[in-house]
Amino acid sequence: MPRPLKIILWLLASLILVIAAAIIFILTFDWNRAKPWINSHVSESIGRQFAINGNLSLHWQRAEPTTPPVTGWSRWVPWPRLQADDITLANPEAFAQSGKMATVQQITFTLNPVPLLVHDISVPTLEIRNPDVSLLRNKDSVNNWTFKASDSGPSPWNLKLGRLILRQGKLALDDATQKIDIKAEIDTLDPDREKVYGLGWKLKGSFNGAPVAGEGKAGGVLSLQDQSQPYPLQANVKVGKTAIGVRGTLTKPAELAALDLRLSVSGASMGNLYPLTGVLLPETPPFATEGRLVGKIDARHSEWSYEEFTGKVGASDIGGSLFYNTAGQRPRLDGAITSQLLRFDDLAPLIGADSNTEKANRGAEERQPTDKVLPVKPFSTEAWGALDADVKLTGKRILKEKDLPISDLQAHLILKDKVLTLDPLNFGVAGGNLTSTIRLNGQDKQMKSDMKLSARRLKIQQLYPELASSKTSFGEINGDARLSATGNSVAAMLGSANGEVKTLVSQGAISKFLLEAAGLNVGNVVISKLFGDKEVKLNCLAGDLPVNNGVMQAKTLILDTEDALILVDGTVDMKQEKLDLNVHPKSKGLRIISLRSPLYVKGTFKNPDVGVNAGVLALRAGGAVALGLLAPVTAILPLINVDGEQKADCANLLEEVKKAPQAPPPGKSPAKNSSGKVAPKK
Repeated sequence: MPRPLKIILWLLASLILVIAAAIIFILTFDWNRAKPWINSHVSESIGRQFAINGNLSLHWQRAEPTTPPVTGWSRWVPWPRLQADDITLANPEAFAQSGKMATVQQITFTLNPVPLLVHDISVPTLEIRNPDVSLLRNKDSVNNWTFKASDSGPSPWNLKLGRLILRQGKLALDDATQKIDIKAEIDTLDPDREKVYGLGWKLKGSFNGAPVAGEGKAGGVLSLQDQSQPYPLQANVKVGKTAIGVRGTLTKPAELAALDLRLSVSGASMGNLYPLTGVLLPETPPFATEGRLVGKIDARHSEWSYEEFTGKVGASDIGGSLFYNTAGQRPRLDGAITSQLLRFDDLAPLIGADSNTEKANRGAEERQPTDKVLPVKPFSTEAWGALDADVKLTGKRILKEKDLPISDLQAHLILKDKVLTLDPLNFGVAGGNLTSTIRLNGQDKQMKSDMKLSARRLKIQQLYPELASSKTSFGEINGDARLSATGNSVAAMLGSANGEVKTLVSQGAISKFLLEAAGLNVGNVVISKLFGDKEVKLNCLAGDLPVNNGVMQAKTLILDTEDALILVDGTVDMKQEKLDLNVHPKSKGLRIISLRSPLYVKGTFKNPDVGVNAGVLALRAGGAVALGLLAPVTAILPLINVDGEQKADCANLLEEVKKAPQAPPPGKSPAKNSSGKVAPKK
C-alpha cells in the first residue's frame, strides 16, 4: 500500500475515533458536573445569583417538525434535548429581603444545532413547568427586572423561539410607584378544546386601591413567529367599577405592528380611565361604549383610533371616533363626538355640579359642602400636560329637567400646553343663541380663566312652551358677560371674578308661574310679595352689574312693569355666597293703600331670605299714628303713593347693554380712579 494512502486512511480513522469519542463523551457525560460552571458564568453575566439546583440532563432525538420544515442533509443531524430541574433566580440586593425573583420546577427545550453555525439559537420547543415569577418596584422606582448590562456590547447571537408550553405558571407584580399589586396564573390550553387560543390566564389583585380581576386567552407563542397569521387576543378585565373587554387580533405579532380589536369599556366615570390608559378624559356619569380599536405601533410612536363607537353616558347617547397619536412633543387626541339626545344633567360632573351621591357612585373623592351651591371640585390641571387635544362635540337635542328644551349644542375643545379653550361653546336656546368662549390656563398653580358670553334673542314664549296658550306677547332675553378670574374650581373662579354682566328683557310678562317654571325661587318670592299671584305686564328688565373680586354690584337693575318701576341695589358676594339686595318699588300714578313696600333679599345662595323692610314700614306706621292724632283723615296719607307716572327708558337701556362688557386680565383688579372707585369706561 502506498505511503500517502496509508496516511490518509490513518487520518480518517483518527477523525472517526475523535468523533466517536466526542459522541460517547457527550452521551455518557454527567452534565451535573457542569452546573457549577454554568451557575457561576450566568450569575456573573446578569449580576445576581442564578442556580440549577436539581438534575441537569441531555438527551438526543430526531429533528422536530418546524415551520418552515427542516430539509436537506440537516434533517439527519440529531437534536439535543436539555432538561434542568429546580432553577432559582435571586433578587438584586435592593430586594434581598423579598426572597427569590423566580423559581422554576423544570425547564425542557430542544435545540436545532445547525443554525449555531450562523450564530442563531433556534429553540423549536420550550416547556416550562411551575414557573413562579415575582416582579417588584419600590417607591424610588428601583425594580428587580432590570439586569446587569453586558460590557462587551450587543451579543452576536440571535434567539429564535418557536412553541412555548407553560404549565401552571404564576406571575406577581408589586409596583409601589403605580400602586399595582396583581397576581396572575398562566397555563397552556388544551389544543383539543381550543382551536384558536394557546394560552389562558387569570388575574386578581388591586390597582391604586381598587380591586382588579380578569381573565383572557391568547395565541400560542408558535404563532408569534408566523407573520402571515394574525395573533388572537381575548380578555375581560375589571378595575374597580371600570370593565374592559377586548377581542381581536395582533398583526405581525413579533413586531407588535398593529392591533385590531373590538373594545368595550364601561365604568362609573370616563375620568377614571386616565391611570389605566394615559388618555385624559373628562369626569362623566356612568358610561358604556363599544367600538373598533385599531393600533399601529413602531419603535418611535404609536397611533390608536377608536372608530365608530357607540354608547351611553348617563341617560345620553354618544357616538363618534377618537384618534390618539404619541408622535410629537406630547401625545395628541383628536376626534368628533355626537349625541342625538343629550341630557343636560349629564354634563354636571364636568364641573363637579353633580350631587354628592353621584360623586360617590363615580368614585370621586371630593364632596360638595352642604351649605354651598357653587361647585368646589378642583380641576386637575396637573394632568392637562399629559396630552394635547382637539375634539368637537355636537348635541343635536338637549333635555333638561321640567321638559325645558335647549335645542342643540356645539362645542370645540382645544387643549394645548395645559391651556384648555372652549371656542365656541354654543347653545341654541328658545329660537335664539347662547354663545361663549372660555379659556382656562392651567400652566400656573392657580388656574387663570377668561370667559365671554352672549345671549341673543332668547324668546321667553319658546323657552317656556307651557305659556303658549297665554294671550300675552312675551319678549326676548339679551345679555352679555365678560369675566376673568383665578382659581381651580367654579367656586374659586367666581369668588375671584372681575368684569361685567349686562342683561335686558324687552316687553312680555312676568308672573309667579313663569318664575316657578324657570326655577327662580328668589324672584318668585319677590314678585309674589310685590304683586301677589297675578301676571304683570313687563316693559323691560335691564341690568348693568359690574363684578369686582367676586362681588357683583347692582349698579343698574331695573324692572319696569305696567304697575310699578322697581329698582334694585346692593351686592351679590360670590366668594361668600351671600346676598345683600334691596328692592325699591315705585308706583305709577296715584295708588291708594300701597302694598308695594320695600323688600330685602339677604341670606346665602343655599338659604336666601326675602322679607319686607321693617324700618320703612315702621316709618310709615309712625307717620300714620302722628297724623292721626291731628286729624283722622290725614292718617291715610303715608299709605298713598304719589310717585307719579314713571317709566324706564328701555330703548336707551338696550343700547347701553349692547356695549361690550369689559374685564381685566385674569388675576388683575379693574382700574380705579383717584376716589378709589372703579373707573368708568371711556
